[in-house]
Amino acid sequence: MFTGIVSDIGTIESLDQRGDLRVKIKCGYDMSSVDMGASIACSGICLTVVDKGDDWFAVDVSGETLSCTATGQFTTGRRINLERALKVGDELGGHIVTGHVDGVGEVVSSITAGDSREVVIRVSRDLAPYIAAKGSITVDGVSLTVNAVSDEDAVTQFTLNIIPHTAQVTTLGELQSGRVVNLEIDILARYLARMEQARSLV
Repeated sequence: MFTGIVSDIGTIESLDQRGDLRVKIKCGYDMSSVDMGASIACSGICLTVVDKGDDWFAVDVSGETLSCTATGQFTTGRRINLERALKVGDELGGHIVTGHVDGVGEVVSSITAGDSREVVIRVSRDLAPYIAAKGSITVDGVSLTVNAVSDEDAVTQFTLNIIPHTAQVTTLGELQSGRVVNLEIDILARYLARMEQARSLV
């Protein structure tokens, strides 16, 4: 379980295609405090530490995970958002995040809005019902508030405001038109939709 509050930016150092893809990630964590088998969210994907060193850790990424996440997510030199798993008693600064990617979105635009960036992301129609203005969404592992949602010509887009602090401590300051990102919808929206679906079957 995570909160969507990024605590480090890692860099992918190497890739090794075995049965799964072994990814080595350089980080700023004190790895002596990270156990083997621990969960770390890597740009929104909950992955398990299978090897580690003083300033790096490795994870195995399955073909299923690769098929469900943003294209190009795992390439050498890529910077990724990192968050260690939530501990009991930690501050819940964002919202409840599971680290299970629901789909990908494509950045339509990223423009200056005051000191911030206004980012518009296009999503698939199956995710559209779960995204609401002033609701929460996780983009590449970052907990954000949706500013607005538009549904026009069978296309759903939502708008985010990336403040300078968020741009500095995450990779979201790098977002440009055409980039694809991992999305996780708010878990509350998922359960509400399921309740509504079950009610319609009664």
